[in-house]
Amino acid sequence: MTRNLAFAASALALVMGAAPDASAHGVEPTARPWTKVEHDADRAAYDFWSFLTNPAEAAVHITIDMSGGYRYVRSDGIPDHQPGQFPNRGNPHTISKQDYNFRVTLRPQMAGRLTQLGHQNFGVALNGVPFDPLTAEYWRRDRSSGWNIEAMSGAMNLGLDKSNAHVQPNGAYHYHAVPNGLIEKFPFRDKPTLLGYAADGFPMYGPFGYQDPRNPGSAMVQLRPSHRVKQGTRPSGPGGRYDGTYVQDYEYVAGLGDLDACNGREGVTPEYPKGTYYYVITAAYPFIPRCWVGTPDQSFSRGRPGGMGGGMGRGPNSFGQGGMGGSMGGGMPPGGFGQGGFGQGSMRQGGFGQGGMQQGGGRGGGMGGPPGGPPDLNAAAARLGISAEQLHHALGPPPPDFESAAQKLGISAEQLFKALHPNGRR
Repeated sequence: MTRNLAFAASALALVMGAAPDASAHGVEPTARPWTKVEHDADRAAYDFWSFLTNPAEAAVHITIDMSGGYRYVRSDGIPDHQPGQFPNRGNPHTISKQDYNFRVTLRPQMAGRLTQLGHQNFGVALNGVPFDPLTAEYWRRDRSSGWNIEAMSGAMNLGLDKSNAHVQPNGAYHYHAVPNGLIEKFPFRDKPTLLGYAADGFPMYGPFGYQDPRNPGSAMVQLRPSHRVKQGTRPSGPGGRYDGTYVQDYEYVAGLGDLDACNGREGVTPEYPKGTYYYVITAAYPFIPRCWVGTPDQSFSRGRPGGMGGGMGRGPNSFGQGGMGGSMGGGMPPGGFGQGGFGQGSMRQGGFGQGGMQQGGGRGGGMGGPPGGPPDLNAAAARLGISAEQLHHALGPPPPDFESAAQKLGISAEQLFKALHPNGRR
């Protein structure tokens, strides 16, 4: 009760434009007081937490700054609701504080093309916990197979708690589906409930929305995704009939449900009465969207498994001056190596760290980036006389198997290393 009252006083101070008690519940808004509302979306963007429109408790140890057209979200990743028991039989890891520093635009725009998620965080919840739908588990533990086990399929015991969350090896607690512990703080069946923001800046809402997306007076219904399990049998890998065990078992069918390929739609919400595009976290596949309609900020990229390690930089691009600090838990996202350099982190399970590649380094002998940043895949592909797509395909999903990648390309591991790190030493 004392904690809730302390938070309420802090939130009220923020609404009134006064400097809140920074020690109250770990809330430390550092943005200047709101003085002008040009658009309803501006107000919604400024009011990042829905506690300004719905009575709810904000996250522990989370701060936001707004400047230069961006919202900077910094949190320790500890949920503001009771998590499950960790470690447990399906998840041997213990929750620990992280050092997240996410950045999202205040003016999200449709990009004209979809960006597939890959193995990275889709967005951040109001309490500072990431939405991270994909898993590091593959058929026969073979990442090159392309058959990625769906977290919510039940095919493996991943130790998920009642909030559909569990813990990565580095202690990062993250959601794989509807965050029940968070959404239950809101009257989520009575009106669309803001749960957080995606990496491209568009808002994310709970599974209930207006039946008519443009009419807030219409009935509240549970929104239906437009994905389904494919018919027939798998052409490779595990074989057998499609049954939802793997991400690749699903397909999008336009018009099948209420939502588009990225599990979103356009409509009005309490925070956006004039309308916006928004994503929906649903009770059925894909649960958390697997693509963005806008351009995701690079601050949401990170390797797997294990996610972000010792913490992210605090520079305006959320990567700091040297990129991601601490240790990276698991290599590169499939979409590339990111635009910022990686810091002085150690290399683990294929992650990138300062000091080049250590043969057999980490646990599994992954690739290490040279001092000054990650390798340039386009340049490396040109050195090898192949396309960047071929090099991406050979490296495969994270963490990359260096020896296997070289074998697929028909070259030696030494040649591949020299192409990626022309100035480095193995």
